[in-house]
Amino acid sequence: MRTTRDRIRHTISFEIIGLLIATPLAALAFGLPLADVGVVGLGTSLAAALWNYVYNLGFDHALVRLKGDTSRGVPLRVLHAVLFEGGLMVMLMPIIAWYLGISLFEALAMDVSFALFYMGYAFVFNLAYDRVFPVEGRRETLAA
Repeated sequence: MRTTRDRIRHTISFEIIGLLIATPLAALAFGLPLADVGVVGLGTSLAAALWNYVYNLGFDHALVRLKGDTSRGVPLRVLHAVLFEGGLMVMLMPIIAWYLGISLFEALAMDVSFALFYMGYAFVFNLAYDRVFPVEGRRETLAA
């Protein structure tokens, strides 16, 4: 299992890099002011950071209970990313609609776009993070 310090490093680096990439892309894609997208991005990033810590801790505990370790191959990484983004989307969509003064349908479209971006980003980031900061005594397998 990862330590609390490692989980905090993971979360902070994930959110900062994600914001630096997603905020200007979203402002451009949706034709919204960078400042408004930045506020939404920062707020959702803080919510995602908290969710990230809780979700990953729970996911790791579930893996240990179900299979005895926390190793993850590609299929499990895909499931991990989809479940994370789905939970985050359900929590954030009403807040995004309210803050930007848009309909829930428009917020859903925006949220789906963010979720698709972050699913791909999370997959790549986590694979890279696991290689740069491996858990002591654990090897990742890409085939399983």
